[in-house]
Amino acid sequence: MKIAVIGQSLFGQEVYKELRKDGHTIVGVFTIPDKDGKADPLAEQAEKDGVPLFKLPRWRVKGQAIPEVVAQYKATGAELNVLPFCSQFIPMEVIDHPKHGSIIYHPSLLPRHRGASAINWTLIHGDKKGGFTVFWADDGLDTGPILLQRECDVEPNDTVNTIYKRFLFPEGIKGTVDAVRLIAQGEAPRIIQPQNGATYECIQKKENAKIDWNQTAEALHNWIRGNDKVPGAWAEVDGQKVTFYGSTLMSKGSTANGQSLEIPGASRPGIVTKAGLVLFGNDNNSLLVKNLQFEDGKMIAAAQYFSSGSSAAVELTEEEKAFAETMRVIWQSILTNVDHIEDSTDFFKSGAASMDVVRLVEEVKLRASTCQLQNEDIYMNTTFQDFIQMCVRKLRGEDDENELVVDYVEKNINNMTIKMPHQLFINGEFVSAEGEKTYKTINPNDSTDICDVSLAQMSDVDKAVAAAKEAFEEGEWGKMNPRDRGRLIYKLADLMEQHQEELATIEAIDSGAVYTLALKTHVGMSIQTLRYFAGWCDKIQGSTIPINQARPNRNLTFTKKEPIGVCAIVIPWNYPLMMLAWKTAACLAAGNTVVLKPAQVTPLTALKFAELAARAGLPKGVINILPGSGALVGQRLSDHPDVRKLGFTGSTEIGKHIMKSCAVSNVKKVSLELGGKSPLIIFSDCDMDKAVRMGMSSVFFNKGENCIAAGRLFVEDTIHDQFVKKVVCIDEVKKMKIGDPLDRSTDHGPQNHKAHLDKLVEYCQTGVKEGATLLYGGKQIQRPGFFFEPTVFTDVQDHMYIAKEESFGPVMIISKFKGGDVDDVLRRANATEYGLASGVFTRDISKALYVSERLNAGTVFVNTYNKTDVASPFGGFKQSGFGKDLGKKNCCKDLYHKWTHKHI
Repeated sequence: MKIAVIGQSLFGQEVYKELRKDGHTIVGVFTIPDKDGKADPLAEQAEKDGVPLFKLPRWRVKGQAIPEVVAQYKATGAELNVLPFCSQFIPMEVIDHPKHGSIIYHPSLLPRHRGASAINWTLIHGDKKGGFTVFWADDGLDTGPILLQRECDVEPNDTVNTIYKRFLFPEGIKGTVDAVRLIAQGEAPRIIQPQNGATYECIQKKENAKIDWNQTAEALHNWIRGNDKVPGAWAEVDGQKVTFYGSTLMSKGSTANGQSLEIPGASRPGIVTKAGLVLFGNDNNSLLVKNLQFEDGKMIAAAQYFSSGSSAAVELTEEEKAFAETMRVIWQSILTNVDHIEDSTDFFKSGAASMDVVRLVEEVKLRASTCQLQNEDIYMNTTFQDFIQMCVRKLRGEDDENELVVDYVEKNINNMTIKMPHQLFINGEFVSAEGEKTYKTINPNDSTDICDVSLAQMSDVDKAVAAAKEAFEEGEWGKMNPRDRGRLIYKLADLMEQHQEELATIEAIDSGAVYTLALKTHVGMSIQTLRYFAGWCDKIQGSTIPINQARPNRNLTFTKKEPIGVCAIVIPWNYPLMMLAWKTAACLAAGNTVVLKPAQVTPLTALKFAELAARAGLPKGVINILPGSGALVGQRLSDHPDVRKLGFTGSTEIGKHIMKSCAVSNVKKVSLELGGKSPLIIFSDCDMDKAVRMGMSSVFFNKGENCIAAGRLFVEDTIHDQFVKKVVCIDEVKKMKIGDPLDRSTDHGPQNHKAHLDKLVEYCQTGVKEGATLLYGGKQIQRPGFFFEPTVFTDVQDHMYIAKEESFGPVMIISKFKGGDVDDVLRRANATEYGLASGVFTRDISKALYVSERLNAGTVFVNTYNKTDVASPFGGFKQSGFGKDLGKKNCCKDLYHKWTHKHI
């Protein structure tokens, strides 16, 4: 079709470009005159393409169309007018002239919110649904028949900017182009707008945006976010007009510490905190405002209200001075009407507009990827000197304007005060679950409640995935220089090390892990994993491939490894923090973003990790943590079309279900670490003391809640009785101190949760019924908490349930094998559907190699056990799953990258 595009802005430019891609002929572009010597983006694009361009200051005079303007328009021969974003009044002589008439994009679900401030009023009214309409223009105000509508959820803390970027801009462009396709195909509907539900609100102007404080916190929040950024909700504070920006609702019952600020008309004084200005509604609930702007145009972080302008200027290094001069050149290229950029040059007073802000943010990003600016940073630092000072502070990691708001649960325990986040972590913020739903997490040591934790719902999963997707596709994480990405991951590891005692304490009270073990392994190996993968960030390389040349052309082919996108991670409760680190670190190093579901019974170290990640400077949306049920959260992640990779550690039964869901949903990549029944073969020529010591560790390490635990020990008949005697009769098992995991002398803490404890009791009862000899333990310890005795069975036959099924607890299963028949014991050891780990003890190196080569397991330990390292890949065979954690291959090839072959 021959189309006239009438409008302006980036939105108009993108619609114009997509219409051309669809094969339509743009016969004319009608837009606004240049402003301050700068053309509108739509005009720039049309001029670049050589399309007839008309920059009209007006179409009408005193309500009448200008004949010369209408004649110019009619001369284009347009068959359809498309008005993607238009601030001018277009005469009906133009609207009705084309064969197909005119269509207009409008950012609301008509007939609701007719008028120019539709997005503002969607938020001011607290609508749960928003969206856009493409309608046929008529002589009314947004009253024409509807052609197409699309809707989206409006999130509680959405602003005009976020809803526009997330939905109204990208989907609006697609919707407008789809509407044109329907017209071209002769299938475009004309649905008369109903009068029921129709609303019209006035254009929001500054004088109408004054805050009425006699409202609830939610209503105040809606008013402020609905007027953010234009025209800006304001109130009188200390005798001057102050405009409020960046509002978020706070959780009910939240407390705030800071300096009191009297606000005339408010039900309570505001509180200036490190996170911003806390305001109160007449219902005593609260909201948080991030930025304030004064009458002279100066914007500050609300947290700096009482200290604005008091900070001393930092002295620049030679490298920083060079950066400043580079920025001076950038400012000069933007502010073409200024002869020379002085330190006192004001960006906006020199003629800069909103598009120039976007350009400046991007220019800084190109030259210093670790200096990630927001538009607000430019508005808050308008002079060149203030701008450079702000950039330098960010480059040094000294800015604290994005203070994280955390509603902690605090406990004085283990000779320290631990501070635990307990809400969902989505898009860089701790937030309550939909409907404020929570559940209690239990201390397995004494069965007491630790705290209420937010329980993620389906909509929360969708929000987290959307945040991760936006961070990957639109944010700076994937675009960041890999070395800078590595620095941030390393900084996170450093923060974890600084908080290692707190993390280990949280792990102990949440999962029952013995504190000293948690400090060394749960936390220690997590830190090592992050540091290891931080080092791989800038070493992920492709290769060149020699190919046959197709004359006369000569070709070069190379591969490039690229991040895959949103990675979902579902982890178990035995190593809550370490499993998180094992799977998350490689994702981050590769440039992916993460949505992680911790086990419902052990969410607290994952939430603390989220806090530290935010404080380390990882961008919003890169890491999202969703405590919740596997049936809901895990299932939705498996099914979600925007998740491109899922890593799961857990039972084989659930793993099979996840694999099926991943295949059916969108054929997402999946890695599974599932059940195990790891055999440990002990030959008569072993070092007996070491075999006993390591055999005990292979079973009882971490209370037996260990995926690679030796599920069955095969002991050669000539040493069987001696081995058993050393384990049981000489009190090796009885020496293990069972008790409080925070007691430094404790060897064996509580099982993780009550349901698991019950399964262990049932498991051992089954072994006794089948005729295995119970030498020690086998029962629950009668004391507060979920304690189960270390247990030893012998005389276990191959057909027995306990010989085949995983206990995932402190249960040693000992079977005897006949000396001299290595192949027979290998057959028995391999007679399982699992293949995660295995072990062999012998002084005969030839025998050790022979056995290790024939054991069907992802890991084989020789004369040791439980030795894992971040540099060594970890994973299993058969129904123990597939894919690897840890190691170079994990980061560089197998798990988190797609491969693209470039043919040049």
